[in-house]
Amino acid sequence: MQPTERNFARRMDLTSLQLFVAVCELGSIGRAAEREFIAASAVSKRLSDLEATLATPLLVRHTRGVDLTPAGESLLHHARSMLYSLEKMQGELSEYAFGVRGHVRIHASISAVVQFLPEDLGAFIREHAQVKIDLEEHLSSEVVRAVQEGAADLGICNTADGVGALQTRPYRQDNLVLIVPAEHILSAQAAIHFEKTLDFDHVGLQATSSIYLAMHRAAAEQGRSIKLRIHVAGLDAMCRMIANGLGIGVMPQRAFELMHGTGQLVAVPLKDPWATRQIELVARDFSTLPVTARLLLDHLSPRPEA
Repeated sequence: MQPTERNFARRMDLTSLQLFVAVCELGSIGRAAEREFIAASAVSKRLSDLEATLATPLLVRHTRGVDLTPAGESLLHHARSMLYSLEKMQGELSEYAFGVRGHVRIHASISAVVQFLPEDLGAFIREHAQVKIDLEEHLSSEVVRAVQEGAADLGICNTADGVGALQTRPYRQDNLVLIVPAEHILSAQAAIHFEKTLDFDHVGLQATSSIYLAMHRAAAEQGRSIKLRIHVAGLDAMCRMIANGLGIGVMPQRAFELMHGTGQLVAVPLKDPWATRQIELVARDFSTLPVTARLLLDHLSPRPEA
């Protein structure tokens, strides 16, 4: 960090940032002062000092309240992010007083969350009850970005679209299958190439999900497009839509088996090479992970064959 950057950090005042956010949220210095139990003149003075520190106007004051300048909009974004991080840090650190001996932040794809992580994380917690795991479900591309930006210690996702400079380790393999109603013409197939499904309406996951992107590429290679009737956010919603005649869909086989109670549905294996996928563990640097994260990494990593 350069000396000027250190000086800037020292001049920033958290209380002033909190008051700035309050003023932005309420649109008025007076209302913010009432909510924060502080004199309006004191709030105004802190905001003026903040503008002087940053050498730029942040607010336009008028009789109805305040409006943000472009610089103010930018500061509001960063201030909210900073205050949220501080609150999260406080929450995590306070838990050490109650016996927690480490935090691991994981972002994982829906396929990993539905198919494998409940059992794997449950077994880990039974062995390490004092470790707290924060798990968030995201699209694979968002998982990779979270690890890159430091929002997650570990990512678990499909990495077919690349992970940049991140490190990866194998976790599990899954197989994509075509889900159709039991009475559908394709239900009698022992296995099928994806291109044979393109004449039918599809129920798809979000357009940026790794499964939908793989389907889109496969269709484009055939000079075709997917006849998409609806996008859904989850695999259970996909099954319900398919069971009610809205189309056919592609999802991981194990996930379908775990949710098989949804309607009269049949899974038809896909013959395409891309239908066999690798789910991997992702980190910026496995060797520099905190001790508790490395414990979990070892637990999730496949055991070598004897």
